[in-house]
Amino acid sequence: MVLAISFLEAPLKFRAPGVTIPIGLGIGRLVFRALNLAEIVLAAGVVVAVVVGQPGVAVTVLAAVAVVVLIGQLGAVRPALNRRTDRVLAAPEGAELPRSRAHFVYIATETVKVLVLLALGILTVAG
Repeated sequence: MVLAISFLEAPLKFRAPGVTIPIGLGIGRLVFRALNLAEIVLAAGVVVAVVVGQPGVAVTVLAAVAVVVLIGQLGAVRPALNRRTDRVLAAPEGAELPRSRAHFVYIATETVKVLVLLALGILTVAG
């Protein structure tokens, strides 16, 4: 889900014919809200599995890192992106706003999350 939405859907939707910045931002808000809800549910499942299953240290640490990254995204990065979206939508048409560093932070945290989840999956299957 993270790969499909964050690294494919998000940048590509703005290239679709007829998709304006406001429409793209509105779609993005809906899609990322749904993604984040799914991630919360899945993260809760991972926490329960770790507590009940008592896996090894490596699996526990990777699961914890994934959950902490998600919490950081939801608590700090997503609110910053939402504020940026609000500013863009409120700006007069054609106004140029400075680029947002929050997007780069979000991409970095998404990359970390994907790598951690990949490692977690490999360890879980191999272990």
